[in-house]
Amino acid sequence: MVRLGSLLGGKAGSTASKSLTALDEPHALEDALASAALILNDDVEKAEAELAKGTSPFHKLGRATALFLQAALGFEKTIMEQAATRIAEAEEAASEHQRRAIRDPASAHQSAIYPPGSEYALCHAETQLMSAVVAVLNESLTESLKGFYKLKKAFNTLYEISEAERRYLASRGEGWSSSQSSLTGSASNDSAAAASSSSETPGQSSGVLTPGTPSKDDADLVFVDAEEARQNPKTPGEYQGHLAPLDLANIKLDEADEKLKETEPPAYNPSAEGGKATTNGPVEEADSFDFRTVTSDPIDLFIHSGTCLCYGLLQLLLSMVPPAFGKLLSLFSFRGDRETGFRMLWSATGFKHNINGGFAGLITLGFHNGAIAFCDIITKDAMPVTRLRGLLGEMRELYPQSRLWLLEEARMLAADHKLEKAVEIMSQGDKSPLKQVEALRTFEKALNLMYLHRYEECAETFVACVGMNNWSPGLYYYIAGACHVELYRIHKDTDPAKAKESAAKADKYLHEVTSHTGKKRFMARQLPFDVFVNRKIAKWQHRAQTRNISFIEAVGVSPIVEMSYFWSGPRRMGEKQLLKSIDRLDWSEAQSNWQSEPADEKAVLNLLKATCFRFLGRVSDAKQSLKDGVLAQDAAQIKACDHADNWPPPVGHYEMAVCLWDEAGGQDGDKQALEKCSQELLKVERWESFDLEARVGLKVATARQTLQKCGVSGV
Repeated sequence: MVRLGSLLGGKAGSTASKSLTALDEPHALEDALASAALILNDDVEKAEAELAKGTSPFHKLGRATALFLQAALGFEKTIMEQAATRIAEAEEAASEHQRRAIRDPASAHQSAIYPPGSEYALCHAETQLMSAVVAVLNESLTESLKGFYKLKKAFNTLYEISEAERRYLASRGEGWSSSQSSLTGSASNDSAAAASSSSETPGQSSGVLTPGTPSKDDADLVFVDAEEARQNPKTPGEYQGHLAPLDLANIKLDEADEKLKETEPPAYNPSAEGGKATTNGPVEEADSFDFRTVTSDPIDLFIHSGTCLCYGLLQLLLSMVPPAFGKLLSLFSFRGDRETGFRMLWSATGFKHNINGGFAGLITLGFHNGAIAFCDIITKDAMPVTRLRGLLGEMRELYPQSRLWLLEEARMLAADHKLEKAVEIMSQGDKSPLKQVEALRTFEKALNLMYLHRYEECAETFVACVGMNNWSPGLYYYIAGACHVELYRIHKDTDPAKAKESAAKADKYLHEVTSHTGKKRFMARQLPFDVFVNRKIAKWQHRAQTRNISFIEAVGVSPIVEMSYFWSGPRRMGEKQLLKSIDRLDWSEAQSNWQSEPADEKAVLNLLKATCFRFLGRVSDAKQSLKDGVLAQDAAQIKACDHADNWPPPVGHYEMAVCLWDEAGGQDGDKQALEKCSQELLKVERWESFDLEARVGLKVATARQTLQKCGVSGV
C-alpha cells in the first residue's frame, strides 16, 4: 500500500494558504465547521461569507461544499463549472498542508490514532469525491472517466485513514466492527481482491477493492498518476499504516483467500453477536458505538465522522449500481457493500452538529425515502421507519430553516400513502433561499400530484419546474402534456369545450418536448428520459400520419400512468389512486380499434395493469395479466413495432419476480418459490438494452442482493 502522503502528490500552487500550526488548527476547524453548518440550514449565502474570512483548507473545503451542493442539486452547468474551480482550490490547499505534515510531523497536529496530516488527507479525499461527481455530471465521457479515477484515489486515502483507526482500536481491545469505521476486508491489490471475492461470505468483506498498485486497467488510462521520483528516501521511524504487499501471482484462488485472511483482522458479523444480518437497513448494535468514548480531540472526531460519511456513501452508491453501469465501474475495481455503507452513515449521523454528520443524515434519509423506498424485493427491516423518523426530527430541530428536511418528511408521508399530506407539506412555508432546493420541492410536489391524478395542478406544477431547473425541461413538458391528454379523454364525451381546451394544451406542451431535449448529456450520452419521451413523441406523430388522425387521438396507452410507473408511483398510491389508474388504462381497451393496436401497446397496458393489481393485493390477477398480456407476447414482434416500446418484456419478468416474492411471503418464504423469483430476475439481468433500464436496474440490483442474503443464488 502506498504512503498516505504520496496519494496527495502534486505541486503546490502560489495561491495556497499559509500553513496552520498545531495550535491554530483546532480553532480553524471549529470556525470552519460552525460556518459550514449554515449550509444545512439553507443559509448558503451567510455560510460562504463566513467561510471566506478564513484561508485554511477547512474553510476552502467548506466553500467548495457550498457550491458543490448547489451543483449536485440543480445540475446547472455554470454552477458546476464554478464548483469545479473552487473544489480544485480546496484540493490544492489540502494537498499542500498534507505534504507539510508529512515532511515535519513534529510541527503537525499530534494524534494518537491517525498519522500526521490525516485531517488534510481527509479534506483532499472529500475534494476528490466532489470533483468526481462534478466530472460525471459533465457532458464529457473523458471527464467522467477521470472522475472515476479520482474516486479510486479517494478510496485509497480513506482506506488508509480507516486502517490507522482500526489498528488503534484493536490496540485498546475495542474490536474491529464496522461501527468503528473499520473498512477491513479490502484487498491489497486487484488480483487478491478478485480471488477473495470468489469465496466471500456475508460479514467477511467491506466489499470495496482498494488496490495498492496500478492494475492493468490503470495502464490503459492516460491520466494515471506517475510514480514520483524520490532521492535518498528515509526509512520511517514508525509504522506508517501500510499493508504488506502480497505475492499472489502464482497461487491458486483458495490459497489467495487464505493469504488474505492472514493479513486481515476478523470482520464484524452481526449474526455472530446475536444481531440479525440485514440487506439494506443498518445493524443498530453495530453503529451504536460512540467514537467520543475513544477521544474528545475535535480533529480526530472530524476525521472519524468524515471518513464514515465518505466511505459509507461510496460503499452505498457502488452497491446500488445497475448491472449495465457496473461494467464500467469494474474497470476501476469498484464494488460496494450496502450494509457496510449504511452502518457507516448511521455512525456519522451521531455527529449531527458538524457538516459531516449533517450530510450523513441527509444521505441516509434520502436513500431510504428515495432509492430503497422505490424497491419491491427488500427485507422486512430494510426501512427502519422509527429510527428514520427520529433522525428526521433531530435534523429539523437542529436546522429548522432548511426545506431539505421538509422534503424528506414529504417523502416519508408519500411512502405511507399519505399523498395529500405530502402535497400540503410541500406547499407550506416560505420559499427556500436556495433555488435548487426550491426546484426540488416543486418537483416532488408535482410527482405527488401526478400520483393523485390531480391533472390540472400537476401540469401547472411541472410547467413551473421549467423555469426553476434546466436539467430536463423536455420531461416536464411531456408530463404536463400527458396530464392534459387524460383531461381530454375524461371530458371528450361529456364536455366538448373542456376537451377541446385540454387537447390544445396537450398539443402545445407535447410539441415543446423535442426542442427541449437532447441538449443535456450524461457521460456523453443523452439523458434516458430525454430519449424515452422523444421516442414517444415520434411514435405518436407516426401514428397520426399513418392513420390520418389528430396528434392527440394518436396518443397511446395512458402516458401518465406509464410515467407514474417509472417514478414508482403505484408504490405510493392508495386504493383510490390505484383504481383510478386502472380506470385510465381501461379507457384504451374500451376504444373500438383496441384489438388492432400493435403488440407493444397491449404489452404496456397489461404490464401497468398488473402492477396496479399487485399493489391492490390481487397478486394472482397480476400474474395472469403478465402471463397473458406481456410474457406471452413475442419479444421480437414487440421490438419490430414502429418506434417500439421495448421495455415491457424485460420489465414484465421483473414484475413477475415481485409477484413470486410476494406469493412466497418474502424473505422467510419457501426456498423453491424464491428460486423461481430469482430465475425471473436472471432473465432481466441477461436482457439486451431497453428503455429506462437504469431505473429498473436499480430495483433488480437491490432484489438480487436481497435474494442472496436469503441464500438464493443468481444462477
